[in-house]
Amino acid sequence: MSSKIAFVEQAKRPGANISALCREHGISRQTGHKWLKRFRKGGYEGLQELSRSPSSSPSRTSADIVAAVLALRAKHSSWGPDKLTRVIRRELLDDAPSRATVARILKAAGKVRSRRPRVRVWHVDERPQIEVQSPNDLWTMDFKGWWKAKNGQRCEPLTVRDAMSRMMLAVVLVASSNAATVRKVLEKLFRTHGVPKAMLVDNGSPWINARARGGLTKLSAWLVSLGIRLYRSRLGSPQDNGGHERMHRDLDELSLNPAKSRRAQQPECDRWRMEFNHVRPHDALGGKTPAEVYGTPSLRPLAVRVPVYPADFITRRVLGDASITVKNDRVCIGRPLVGYRIGLRHEGGLRWRAYFFDCDLGIIEIAGHDVIADQLAEAGLIDDNADDDEAGDSGDASVDSTVNQPAA
Repeated sequence: MSSKIAFVEQAKRPGANISALCREHGISRQTGHKWLKRFRKGGYEGLQELSRSPSSSPSRTSADIVAAVLALRAKHSSWGPDKLTRVIRRELLDDAPSRATVARILKAAGKVRSRRPRVRVWHVDERPQIEVQSPNDLWTMDFKGWWKAKNGQRCEPLTVRDAMSRMMLAVVLVASSNAATVRKVLEKLFRTHGVPKAMLVDNGSPWINARARGGLTKLSAWLVSLGIRLYRSRLGSPQDNGGHERMHRDLDELSLNPAKSRRAQQPECDRWRMEFNHVRPHDALGGKTPAEVYGTPSLRPLAVRVPVYPADFITRRVLGDASITVKNDRVCIGRPLVGYRIGLRHEGGLRWRAYFFDCDLGIIEIAGHDVIADQLAEAGLIDDNADDDEAGDSGDASVDSTVNQPAA
């Protein structure tokens, strides 16, 4: 205000140079003449700053219309802007608000339910191409369709098979198909036959969750941490695991004469597996039995591995709340990866691509990330992982070389 007064008092003097005064006060000539016009019209009071609010607001709705919209919504809580607008138009006709106005009223009153963002589906587009040369290069795993024992109990076999030798490693009737039950069966197999290089599964539970990052579940994340390459068949394509499905047709013979209970059925499954592996000759094996071709177990031990990422990656441990912390910004990764370390590769801007071993977890955005600090850390000039390690070590188990990982 004082600058305006000084300007007009200098400008009203005889012979004053308006352009020079505008430059001296750091204002445009248009602003200077506007101040002078206001001063001549209203004196010093005219120099006061006027409100910039518009004299009318087309988006402002009368209190009566707001009340009508909210009253109708209170009676019909499931109605959205479309239905509310149509009903109000029947009563108010030309004075009825538009749909956009009704939506704005509902939003301002907190009556709009926020929808969850659409979740990416981690699917497989192409048939998996797997090179199998030796036993234990690839195991296939699935649940066979269930049948009922004579007492009504459900008999659902979990079957595991070596792809190269056709060796049936497991035909186990499980009481539940949850991750904990399947993990117990697999741990026993890994201790007996070693750990395979890869496993092929379908897109069902408990090994795959198409709505989780990388399609991983706690069980499949544990398998990946053992150094097993996980392959998935295409959705609705049992032919991608055709050999396993063909074996299930042979296993159907057990359902033709079911045992009196699930417990009594398991010895029959063991007998069938023994004959399949050691007695029945296979044409695809040149007349040999699977046991003759399988040979010795895998030398790969049952041990969780620590992932090693390229030098241009930064690593973070997934904390107990399923998130990682990078430069004070928390990003949710998913509960299947709690306790494990993931790698992050900068894609540009705020975008980073996350990996768990060689499993692509997709793009994440890290707000406020200091790229220069990361470059200094990569050069060894600062300790980039210090703050994360302190947060991770206080209550979060780190990944080590033992099998004691979070239960699947």
